[in-house]
Amino acid sequence: MGADEVYGVARQRFDVADAAPLLLDAQGVVTGWTSDARRLLAYPASEAVGRKLADLLTAEDAERVPDLVERFRRDGGWTGLLTARRRNGQPVRVAARVVSAEEAQGGERWLMLLSELSRSARGWSMSRTVLEQMAANAPVGIAIVDTDLRFVWSNAALEQFGGGPAARRLGLRFADVQPGMDAQAVEAQMRHVLQTGEPVVGYEHVGHVRSAPLHETAHMLSFTRLEDDRGHPIGVYYTVVDMTDRHRARQRLALLDRAGESIGRSLDLTRTAQELADVAVPGLADFVAVDLLESVLHGGEPAPGPLEDSEEPVELRRAGYRSAQEDLLDAVIEVGEGVAFRAGTPPFRCLATGRSWRAERLDPLTRDWTTSSPSGRRATFLELGLHSVMTVPIRSRGITLGITTFYRRREREHFDDEDLRLAEDLVARAAVCVDNARRYTRERDAALVLQRSLLPHRLPEQDAVEVAACYRPADELTGLGGDWYDLIPLSGARVALVVGEVPGHGIDAAAAMGQLRTAVRTLAALDLPPEEVLAHLDDLVARSAREEGAESGTAGAPGTQSVGSGCLYVIYDPVDGGCAMAAAGHPAPAVVRPDGSVTFVELPQGPPLGVGGPPFEAVELSLTEGSTLALHTDGLLARGETWAVDAGRDRLRRALEQAGPLESYCRSVVDALVPAHPYDDVALLMARTKRLGAGQVAAWELPADPAVVADARRTATRQLAHWGLDELAFTTELVVSELVTNAIRYATGSIRLRLIRERALVCEVLDGGATAPHLRHPRTTDEGGRGLLLVSQLTQRWGTRFVPEGKVIWAEQSLTDLPGFPAEPG
Repeated sequence: MGADEVYGVARQRFDVADAAPLLLDAQGVVTGWTSDARRLLAYPASEAVGRKLADLLTAEDAERVPDLVERFRRDGGWTGLLTARRRNGQPVRVAARVVSAEEAQGGERWLMLLSELSRSARGWSMSRTVLEQMAANAPVGIAIVDTDLRFVWSNAALEQFGGGPAARRLGLRFADVQPGMDAQAVEAQMRHVLQTGEPVVGYEHVGHVRSAPLHETAHMLSFTRLEDDRGHPIGVYYTVVDMTDRHRARQRLALLDRAGESIGRSLDLTRTAQELADVAVPGLADFVAVDLLESVLHGGEPAPGPLEDSEEPVELRRAGYRSAQEDLLDAVIEVGEGVAFRAGTPPFRCLATGRSWRAERLDPLTRDWTTSSPSGRRATFLELGLHSVMTVPIRSRGITLGITTFYRRREREHFDDEDLRLAEDLVARAAVCVDNARRYTRERDAALVLQRSLLPHRLPEQDAVEVAACYRPADELTGLGGDWYDLIPLSGARVALVVGEVPGHGIDAAAAMGQLRTAVRTLAALDLPPEEVLAHLDDLVARSAREEGAESGTAGAPGTQSVGSGCLYVIYDPVDGGCAMAAAGHPAPAVVRPDGSVTFVELPQGPPLGVGGPPFEAVELSLTEGSTLALHTDGLLARGETWAVDAGRDRLRRALEQAGPLESYCRSVVDALVPAHPYDDVALLMARTKRLGAGQVAAWELPADPAVVADARRTATRQLAHWGLDELAFTTELVVSELVTNAIRYATGSIRLRLIRERALVCEVLDGGATAPHLRHPRTTDEGGRGLLLVSQLTQRWGTRFVPEGKVIWAEQSLTDLPGFPAEPG
C-alpha cells in the first residue's frame, strides 16, 4: 500500500484533512511520499523517499528529530510546530501531526501530516511574513512554543526579557532562555492552556534577575492555545509585557499605605522613630537609622544657630534603626546612644541645609561619618557592605528635628531619583508624627511637673505610722487625675491622713485637686477636729463655685470643678492609739488588724463637698499597735463603669488579707483590684500604726498655784536629763515657765504638763480655758507681754488646739540637729 492509500485509510480512521502526508519508518526515514507533500515542499518522490526526516527540516529542528522519534514510540504520536525546508531552501512553518500507521498497514510505521501554519492555525490565517512584519517592531514580546514548550518563533521585542535573539532560542525550552522568570510557574500556565484550551490573560509574574538577586522584575503574560483545523493543540502563543515600573509604583504606594497605618500609632518619640525604620526595611533599604536632636527628644525645639559654619560635630541621639541582615548589628549604634556627625559630612550638611542628599555609589574606602562606633573604630563602607545611601532631613513646620539615613548593600541596585522621592514622602509623613510626639512630650512633661507639684513628692518622716501610697490615673496619656492623698504631721506627734477625689480627669481635675489639697493642709495647720476641717472645706468649695460660676455666667465654669468632690480626713494619735475620722462623700477606710482580719469602719457619710446637706459627723476608735488603715478612693472598688459597695468591699477584703512589707503590700492590692488602664483614677494610702513608748511621754498634773511654776521647771529639767537632752534645758525651762504661767493666770481648772520625745521635743500645757493666746509685739516701755514672743523665737513652732477638756498650748524644739539623734530614750 502506497502513501496515498495509507493516507486514504488515515482520513477514514483518524479524521484528517487538508494536510500533506508522508510515511516514516522506525528510524525516521521517509518511505512514502504524496503529491500533497510535493506541493508543500516541492520535492519529487524520487528525491524525498529514502531521505531522513532531518534532511527536510532546518538545522535547529533537525537536531530534535531523534527526540521526536523516541516520543513517537513512547506516546504513539506527536503534535507540534516545525520549520521545514522547501527544495529551493526556503523555510516554511508547518503544523505537524504524527500518528501510528500500524493499523493502516501493519508494521512500525508513522504517518506524518504537515499543514502550513498560515492555513491550519486558527486565528493565525495570515502568512508568516505578515506576522513578522506586524510583530517585529511591537514593544510587546511575542512567541510561539510547540507542545513540548520549545520555541518555534519569537519577535525581536522578546529579547529584552532575556534569552538572546530569536534564532538562538529556536528549539530550546522556555526554562532555558527566560532566567528572569520562574520557569515552573510559567510552564504550568502553558500546560494548563494546552490541556484545557482556556486562554490565560493578565497573568502577572514577579521574579528576580540572576545578576542582581534582590532586583525585582514584573511581567504580565497572556497565553492562547494554537490548534489545527480539527481542534488539536499544536502549541501556545504568548505575549509578555514588562510591568516592572508599574509594579514598583504599586510597591511604593503600598509602602506609603503601610507607613500611614504603622507610623504614629503612639505619641512616643522613640517608638515613632522605630516605626519609620521598620516600615522602610526591606522594602526601600537594607539598613535605616533615625537620629533626632537631643532637644527634640525632651520635647523642645532645636536651638537656632549657624550650624553651617560650625566646625564642631553635631550631636544627635539614635532613636530607631532596622537592619535586614544581622551581620551589620555589631556596628550599629543602639537606640538611646549618642551619635555625632563630623562637620562637613553629608549628614552634617543635611542638618544644616534641610535638604536631602543621595549617592548612587559610595566610596568603599570612606569611613563612616560618625566620630565613634560601638567597636571603638570607624569602619569603612566596604567593611560594612554598604554601597548606596540617601540622607533625608526630618522636617516639620520649617524645623529640622533630625535625619533619616537609608543604606543599600552591594546585592541591590543603587538608589535612584524615584527612591529619593519615595524616601522624602515617607519621612515627611513620619515627620508630622515625630513633631506631634515631640509637642505631646513637651505638654506631658509640663503636666507631669504640675502633677508632681500637686501630689507629695514623698511623705514626711514621722514616728506615728508607717506609710505607703499608690496612685494610678485613668488618663494614661497625661498621667493627670483628680485623686490625691496626703500625710500631714500635727502637733503632739499626731498625724492627719487624707484621701480625696475630684470629679473628672485631666488637667482641670488636677488643678482643682491641687486647690483642695492646699486648703486641707491649711486647715490641718489649725489643729481642727476632722468634722470641722470638712465643714470649712465644704464652705470653701461652695463659695468658690458661686463666685466663679457667677463671674463666668455658667454653672459649668472651670472653677466649679471641685463641687461634688469627696474627702476622708483621719487623725491618729500615737500616744494612746486614738483615731478620729470624718468623710464627705467618700468611702470609709478598711482596718487590717495585726491578726490579719479585715473590717470596715462604720463611718457616717457626709455629703460631697460643695453640694450642701447635713453637718459632717466624726467617729472615734482606738487602734492597737500594728493595725493598718487602708484609705482609698472609690476607683479601687469600681469594676468598669459601675461599682457596688458590697461587691467592691468583698474584693478589697480578699486583697487586704495578703500580708507583706507595706510598700509591696500596697502595690499588690492595687494590682489585684485595678487594671493597668483603669476606668477611674485610683489612690490608695496605707498606714500601719505605731505607739510611742512609755519612756517617750511624761505628764504631770499641776495645781493652779503660781508657786508651782518653779516646780514645773525643775521637773521638766530632770526629765530632759533623763532623756539626755540637757542642751535643751534652758529653752525648755523658759517654755514651761511661760506656758504654765499663762494657764494659771488666764484659765480655770486643773493644769497638765506633758513632754513628748519624738523627732521633736514637744512641750504641752492643757488648761480648761476656751480662749487662745495671741502673740504680741510689746513696746519698749511695756513691762510684760514678751513671753509668747520669746517662745516663738526659741522654738521650731508653736500653736493652740482645742480639746473637749479645754485647750492645749504647745511648742516644739527640733531634735534632728542634736548629736546622736535619733537615740532611744533612757
